[in-house]
Amino acid sequence: MVNHAATASLLGLDWGSTSLRAFLLGPGGKVLAERSNGHGASTLSGVPAFTAALDGIAGDWLAAHPRLPMLACGMVGSQHGWRDVPYAACPANAAALAAGMLPPPGAEISIVPGILYDDGTLPPDVMRGEETQVVGALQLYPALRDASCIVLPGTHSKWAQVNDGRLMRFATHMTGELFAVLRSHSVLGRLMGDSGAFAEHAFAAGVDAARDYGHLGMSHQIFAVRTLGVTGRAPAGELADYLSGLLVGHELRAGLAWRAAAGLANAPLALVGSQVLCQRYALALQRFHAAPPLLLDNTAPAGLYHLARAAGMLKD
Repeated sequence: MVNHAATASLLGLDWGSTSLRAFLLGPGGKVLAERSNGHGASTLSGVPAFTAALDGIAGDWLAAHPRLPMLACGMVGSQHGWRDVPYAACPANAAALAAGMLPPPGAEISIVPGILYDDGTLPPDVMRGEETQVVGALQLYPALRDASCIVLPGTHSKWAQVNDGRLMRFATHMTGELFAVLRSHSVLGRLMGDSGAFAEHAFAAGVDAARDYGHLGMSHQIFAVRTLGVTGRAPAGELADYLSGLLVGHELRAGLAWRAAAGLANAPLALVGSQVLCQRYALALQRFHAAPPLLLDNTAPAGLYHLARAAGMLKD
């Protein structure tokens, strides 16, 4: 139940490809109410569809709080979103992101730009939405601002280097998407069953295999999911978690080396995202003998609020 008598300062929207989350934020960024649905940017086409989606999820809030500032982040600002908002370049902080915000034509809402990392040597890397989560993490936990590594597990996991409150560089790992593709569209998935419960020992075995024998190559190691199944060495209900462990293990093997090369081996490491996914990554980090990470949940509301303040959108 929303207390409409409460003072609202901002409507924040975390508008991804497949989901839309809305946050009614009060002074200081307090979450007064939140909602979510499946009207992600990839499910919408054309300005009227985005306008209708906004009205559908927050129309009553906007009616109760006229002229409420609105700020959105995520794939809503992509080429296939409401408006293509150009990327800000690394290194980037809240001020740089605020300077790059743009509204869709005819709408009183601003969209946060994503971030581009391009050092001229490696292929470029991009993010949309995660930059707002990083900003939120830095606001909620100031100890991360000086020097830290922030990891955002997901379909496309991000490893971000932070120094002096700026996102210096980052690396993307398609771990979640690879898992989904291999499970649903490869020979590996044919043997997988659904145990209905997380097989932690199978996941840990996959992580350990990547940690100890990752030099043999991921494309070689994932075939073990099939051989363990056909030989009966592993139950069908555990194969998916073994594959998950292998993929996460390879991500950590590369990510921890990347972190060390950035001089952050002893700096704080934070995991930002869903509790279930972050707990799996924490378990995997333990298998790599890494120090316990800081576990953060949803930092997007704090990030949206701070970016709105940096852009001069707030009165409180």
